[in-house]
This record gives sequence, C-alpha cells and structure tokens, in this order.
Amino acid sequence: MQANSASSVVAGKATPRGTFPHVRRAGDFLFVSGTSSRRADNTFEGVEVDAMGTTALDIRRQTRAVIENIRDILRSVGADLEDVVEITSFLVDMNDFGGYNAVYAEYFGYEGPTRTTVAVHQLPHPHLRIEIKAIAYRPLTSQAT
Repeated sequence: MQANSASSVVAGKATPRGTFPHVRRAGDFLFVSGTSSRRADNTFEGVEVDAMGTTALDIRRQTRAVIENIRDILRSVGADLEDVVEITSFLVDMNDFGGYNAVYAEYFGYEGPTRTTVAVHQLPHPHLRIEIKAIAYRPLTSQAT
C-alpha cells in the first residue's frame, strides 16, 4: 500500500464476510475494518463446544485474538499497534467488559489510543462476543521503501 489511498485484503487472515477490505489507507491514516476472533479457516478463537453441544465463549481469548488480528493487519501495511490512535469496541454483553478490559490493558495504557466501547444486540456470528475497529496514524514518509 504505497499509494496515498489504497485498500487491502490481507493474505492469511479470515476473508471479510462482505465486500470490504481489512484495511484502507487514506493519506497518513489507516482504517482497520471491524475485526473479530475468526481465523482464516473460519473457526473462532475463544469458542469451545463440548460433546453435548454446550458452547463456552471466552471473552479474554476472543479479545486477545482480535487485537492480535488487528496487529497482523497493521503490520501487513508497515504499521503496528503503537500507531493506533482510536479504537471502537463492540461487545454483545457488557458483563464481558471486565475480561475484555483486562486483556485490552495488556496491549494499551493511558498513553494509547482513545477508546469507545458499546454494547450491540449481536455480531455476524452467534459465537462472537466482541468486534473491534481501529484507526492508526502512520505517515507514508515513515514507512520503509
């Protein structure tokens, strides 16, 4: 993505469930689309189903996977988590806030991005507990050529 405005679907990541890119550059800003814990093989991190069909959804594992997916997406265009300036998080259940917040704090501190967290009725798959979108600032001139 060396152009001033370009979009990218990142190889090795879960294909978007719609016609949108993982990341789009607009000048010196990078916009990361809403990202989940979905893996490239369409399974989900933080989901376990036992032999009886009981599903356990782990917000901590899902949050970690989401942030790592965002890190991978940013790295694919020469940026990283320290370039993130704004985060918007979508939780299906605000009772998950504590676990989500604890994992988030492993990656970002008070000097990190601004953040908004909202509750949503549902996400695109019933196993998803969280989705995060991010905006990063990484000037084109700071990228290696």
